[in-house]
Amino acid sequence: MDLETAKNRIEYLKEIIDQHNYFYYVKDDPQITDQEYDQLIRELIQLEEQFPALQTPDSPTQRVGGEPLPYFEKVEHRIPMLSLGNSFNAEELRDFDRRVRQGITAGQPRYVCELKIDGLAISVRYENGLFVQGSTRGDGTIGEDITQNLKTIRSLPLKLKQPLSLEVRGEAFMPRKAFERLNRIRAEKGEQLFANPRNVAAGSLRQLDPKLAAERSLDVFIYGIGSIEGVEVESHSQGLALLGDLGFKINPEMRAFDDIEDVIGFVEGWTEKRGQLPYDIDGMVVKVNSYAHQQELGFTAKSPRWATAYKFPAEEAVTRLEGIEVSVGRTGAVTPTALLQPVSLAGTTVKRASLHNEDMIREKGLMIGDQVIVKKAGDIIPEVVGVLVERRTGEEVPFSMPSDCPECGSELVRLEEEVALRCINPACPAHIREGMIHFVSRGAMNIEGLGEKVITQLFNHQLIQNVADIYFLNRDELLQLERMGAKSVDNLLDAIEKSKENSLEKLLFGLGIRLVGAKAAKTLSQTYLHLDRLAAASEEELIGIDEIGPKMAHSVAAYFRNEQFLQTIERLREAGVNFEYEGPRLEDIASDSPFAGKSVVLTGTLEKMSRKEAQAEIEARGGKVIGSVSAKTDLVVAGESAGSKLKKAQELQIKVINEEEFLELLG
Repeated sequence: MDLETAKNRIEYLKEIIDQHNYFYYVKDDPQITDQEYDQLIRELIQLEEQFPALQTPDSPTQRVGGEPLPYFEKVEHRIPMLSLGNSFNAEELRDFDRRVRQGITAGQPRYVCELKIDGLAISVRYENGLFVQGSTRGDGTIGEDITQNLKTIRSLPLKLKQPLSLEVRGEAFMPRKAFERLNRIRAEKGEQLFANPRNVAAGSLRQLDPKLAAERSLDVFIYGIGSIEGVEVESHSQGLALLGDLGFKINPEMRAFDDIEDVIGFVEGWTEKRGQLPYDIDGMVVKVNSYAHQQELGFTAKSPRWATAYKFPAEEAVTRLEGIEVSVGRTGAVTPTALLQPVSLAGTTVKRASLHNEDMIREKGLMIGDQVIVKKAGDIIPEVVGVLVERRTGEEVPFSMPSDCPECGSELVRLEEEVALRCINPACPAHIREGMIHFVSRGAMNIEGLGEKVITQLFNHQLIQNVADIYFLNRDELLQLERMGAKSVDNLLDAIEKSKENSLEKLLFGLGIRLVGAKAAKTLSQTYLHLDRLAAASEEELIGIDEIGPKMAHSVAAYFRNEQFLQTIERLREAGVNFEYEGPRLEDIASDSPFAGKSVVLTGTLEKMSRKEAQAEIEARGGKVIGSVSAKTDLVVAGESAGSKLKKAQELQIKVINEEEFLELLG
């Protein structure tokens, strides 16, 4: 291939890959398969390696992260990134409205309300449509150059749809799923867990090694224009529309109102439903829409007079650390938990909080009797985030982790490269008990009525010693137990019997094979279709499966070589537990399914099933669940309290069905 031909092909590949990045990462509406996308990337990489002079900074291949940096350069913002004044209740929002109305000389103010993303504020500069520099907010005047790290965020365009020169402001963040996945991986490795998505996002973008940032699956919402050349923009909402047209990812939950009471209703509504979002928010931002009004209102020394941040009710509280309890999980990891003086936090009474591991206790300098700060974000388990050293009385007592397992007395060990202490005794009662609790859980065999308390009761009475024993429980023996009446026993036995019919992926996940989560269990089940075929698979064969890495393959192969586990499987077979995959195979999904090939949005609250269950039902029938409504959406399932997504679907005349109609389609 000559240079000119290569140049034309590279330009074509860059353009088509950028288009698919936009559909996938911004619109949540992929147009091609992952395999087809990977082929385009591979071809572009090969051409750029063959013709290195043709590689440009806006190439999609530059998102993987370059060489580590020695330090961050300082960047002076052309337009300062000022902080916002805060409002904490409805009356303070009304005060803001009164000040705005007093400060403008003509017309009535219109307000734009946006979610306040809990991440890291960034500024990004483009020249002639090309990404040239990105920086942190810093002190508002001077930030740090994080250009290479920001390039790894695939929802942030390297080349705009128009060759404009402008500076935009946004918030980089880590979605909750990415955060949970990252912490799950760290937990499996025995590494210290991260506290919250915001800290991970901020820390990732301030890493000197861009390759680490590239691994963190960060995302970004652009929320404003700092400066722009060659285009007249008259309002904030008009600016957001322009940014969307240029290819930026704009938060879809923005709304405009003429009356402050409507603003109050909107922000208070999000106070209740923020937990439904796939990312964290810590408030709402209210801005005067008109740029002319903004200019007239001006700034104080620290913040604009035309905007305020409505802060959600506090999710931190101060209480006394009364003790630390140590427990052993199903993988043997020993976890300390804070026992707290009961305190009201985010609408609930908190008595316990996570301390993660020994290193965290040491880093925070915790002592029994300390006054501590407890935080709760969304539905996350409360955690101790700090200690008020200045409140100590001298009566506080240091805490030391035990050297022996509190359950079986075996010596605790810290494996290489792991933070957590572990009990490695396979006969440890905690291993066995916690493994059985996992086996019967909703995501696994889903045996109703067989929760943690009942499992513990059965285990303590020596009626079950492993998961297979559950299927050999005796009715007469169960009736002898406390709070086990005839009806509850019969219901329990019926639920156990019903669980035998579960598809293979439920059983596989329930067995608790190290590193095998629900998704991997589904992949393995769809691939092998029967537990016996999976058990016979070699480690090399397993590695060849998409999404199954070397560590997981080794773990699966090792599990099926363990004589104790094989005995459990044989007893499950004897009990009549199903070993076959019952779900639809990808190649066998019926083309006449009402969901086959369809993009579906779920919004509101469903009564009959969780959002996760509904998604699984749709995907099992060949559909795809996406997060936002667009012209490409085929169907919207609207439950109770459906909000903006329902409204947008109606505006776009997209088909909307209620939960009853959805259940009928599922059959």
